[in-house]
Amino acid sequence: MDRGRPLTVAVLGAGLIGVDLVTKIRRSPLLECRLVVARDDQARGLRMAAALGCRTSSKGIDALLDSSEPYDIVFDATNAMSHAEHWALLQPTGTRMIDLTPSMIGTMVAPTVNGAEAGRHANVNLISCGGQAALPVLHRLAREISAEYIEVVTTAASRSVGRATRMNLDEYIETTRAAVTRFTGVADSKVMVNLSPAQPPSPFRVAISLLAPAADPERVSVLVEEAAVAMRRFVPGYRIKVCSVADGVVFVAVEVEATGDRIPHYAGNLDIINAAAVHVAERHPAPLGGRT
Repeated sequence: MDRGRPLTVAVLGAGLIGVDLVTKIRRSPLLECRLVVARDDQARGLRMAAALGCRTSSKGIDALLDSSEPYDIVFDATNAMSHAEHWALLQPTGTRMIDLTPSMIGTMVAPTVNGAEAGRHANVNLISCGGQAALPVLHRLAREISAEYIEVVTTAASRSVGRATRMNLDEYIETTRAAVTRFTGVADSKVMVNLSPAQPPSPFRVAISLLAPAADPERVSVLVEEAAVAMRRFVPGYRIKVCSVADGVVFVAVEVEATGDRIPHYAGNLDIINAAAVHVAERHPAPLGGRT
């Protein structure tokens, strides 16, 4: 998108998600990372961001509010409880927010599902890493296949899950389930999360089951692969490991291998939501309020 200049962005949060997000932002010619914020001046993530050449602050949200000019986009990589406060404080400034927490405050977006409408909203919610992996498949299947029940089970390596995500597991489940219903029309669904302590660490996997008695195996296979191809345009490590239809049950297993250079290969949960965040940001229109 030709805007004449990159969009100025800031990252709230310097945990596992925040550091990889900064790396991805810095690779984008359409985004300029102006600030990385945390609340602890000893945060390892702030030191890593500074080493990458980013300006940092340990003043939290106040660092953004004290800015002489609002940022075009602020990525919130903190936690669901804090996002409500962050949005209330930043909304009057005209800054757009991309929320990587499962707060369910903004408009829920999965890039290959409804990414085209993201630019119309000042607060975009990216649901969850499991939602970003499952919804492209579920949405494509739901357009042609009538499902009575949907189940999504996410498994992530314990090492790849930071404190904020652990604090938000209830919100993660609630928000992901709401998104499943929103994008498929199926009200009867269940979402589960497993944090695996296995060594070596388990790859990020999402198991998707649909009770769909009339599902045609060949058509299911085509639709699932179409969804995967679209995802790999910005998440190269997105793979379909299993796709089967038996006894009226559609089962799809997705695995995401991280390709970022700041996170291990098993941290596909971080890779997919950060890739979605950058993908959405790059396609945002000109800044709100006509800033140039």
